[in-house]
Formats: sequence, structure tokens, C-alpha cells
Amino acid sequence: MIFDLFSKRGKKPDTEMFIYDNFPAEFRIQVIHLWSDAIGRWYHETNFYGETHTSPSNKIWLQIHKQLCKEYGIFSLSEQGDNPYTQCQYFIQNATTERVLDIIEMSFLWIDEVVRNWNDSVLQNANITQRAEDAIEELNQRFREHAIGYQYIEGQIVRVDSEYIYEEAVQPAISMMSEEGFEGASQEFMSAHEHFRKGRHKEAISDALKAFESVMKTICKRKGWEVRDNATAKPLINTLFQNGLLSISLQTQFSSLRDTLESGLPTIRNKNSGHGQGESIVHLPTHLVAYALHLAATNILFLIESYKALD
Repeated sequence: MIFDLFSKRGKKPDTEMFIYDNFPAEFRIQVIHLWSDAIGRWYHETNFYGETHTSPSNKIWLQIHKQLCKEYGIFSLSEQGDNPYTQCQYFIQNATTERVLDIIEMSFLWIDEVVRNWNDSVLQNANITQRAEDAIEELNQRFREHAIGYQYIEGQIVRVDSEYIYEEAVQPAISMMSEEGFEGASQEFMSAHEHFRKGRHKEAISDALKAFESVMKTICKRKGWEVRDNATAKPLINTLFQNGLLSISLQTQFSSLRDTLESGLPTIRNKNSGHGQGESIVHLPTHLVAYALHLAATNILFLIESYKALD
């Protein structure tokens, strides 16, 4: 639970602008509190009778520490701390923005996929007081509270450029793809966001288009509408219209939508990332890439909803 303290109420921002680096110390420490509540602290104790008690959480902290050290090519995350848990605490308080996101993503993936499935007895032994779904919700609230432009969703940290677009398009699109069995498209869309977070803008646009095209191909195959395996956006869109994904009576009304589907995201990819750069390096501005991802999310959501309406 997050309390709306008096000291916070006077500091709420009036805009939707986000920060993407220089995370405040308060946020980093709040993540540590989440770790304590949702993963559990490290303990390895021997009581008066010589009985040793080890927390189930120890294995998780060992794995988080080991995996990050291996990926970074180092031996320890911090020179301070006498166990993996305390070293992770020192690490998140001093690490660069990108590495803070790395350890948050990895630790919450453990919460999401492992701790979530522990029974009450194991949770009690680990002194865990916060369930996985509540911890993930609180993390995302903490991101918003500090106007930090990221969210944890479906096992990954996703960059957010507009709270409204995220809530109305990106998150519903990801959820819809997962719920309706569009696994390939979902993976491509999450990959696009990962590229975006890492600053790989051309790759982000390319994977966004792949996700958009994969959704259309899946719809066509499920409906038995013939399309080539290598069909691109325009013929796929034509196939959907020809087979009544939109009612004929609504063709005029949705002409602007068709223009967007045909010339929006595909044009961005074709002109900026689908072909060679030529003799000069092409630099894609962040706002253009964000637009491409948001456009992809909106289109994907609309197409799946239209597909469901045909059933």
C-alpha cells in the first residue's frame, strides 16, 4: 500500500512529462523495501540448539547476484555487503540508470514467475508479507509517483512516453495479445520496447512493424484467409478489408483508419529503418520512435478487437 502523505500532496506534477535517468534516491530505497516484502531478506542462522535455518529467498538473491555479475563481467556487484542481498542493496543505490532498470527487471521477474507460485508455508519461512501482484502494482505506482517513464509489464521494463497512451493503448494491446494467443506478435512487440529502452531506435520500429504484421497474419490464418508467409503490411491490410474485418457499410467512415494502417507505421519503417542507410547515418528522434510504438499498439488493439467481433 502507498500512503498519500501530506509531504507528497504538495509535490504532485501538473504534467505528464517523465524522467528517464537520474532516478531519485527515494525511489531506489523504495525498491529495496519492496524486495524485503516481496522476495524476503537474506538469513542463514543457527539457533541455541545448533539448528540451522536458511531463508528460501537466499537462492533467489544468489541467482540475481550471480547472473548480473556474469552479464557485467565482474565478480561482485558491490565491495560493500557480506551477502548477495546486501550487495544488491548497495548496488541499486549507486548504479547507473540502465543497471538500476536491469536489477529491477530481473528481481521482479523472480517475484512474478517464482515467488508468486510459493505456497503459504514457504512464504512464511521467507518472511514475505507482500504478494507478487501487489508488489508489481506498487512498483509501477512508484514509477508514476516519481514521474519515472517506465513500467514493469509481462516480465519486462517498458518505456512510457505518455501515461494516457500507455493506459489506453500499450498496456491493453500487450494484455490482449497475451490473452488471445498472439504469442509471436507479443514477443515482437515486447522486443520493440526493449530496443526502445536501450536506444536502438531503428530496431524498435522494425520489431513494432513485425508485431503489427504478425497480428494480421495470425488473424488471416485463423480465419482461413489466404496470405503469403512473407506478406507485408499493405497486402495484409487489404486482405482484412476484403474479408469483412470491417463492415462494408463502414468503409467510408473508416477510410481514415485504413489510411493510417496503410501509410502510418509501414511508411515510418520503410523510409527510416527497412532499407539501407545509404552514405549518411540516419538518426531517428525519440518522439518518432515513440509514435511508431504507440501507433502499433493502437492498431493491434483495434485489429484484435475487430477479429473477436467476427466470432
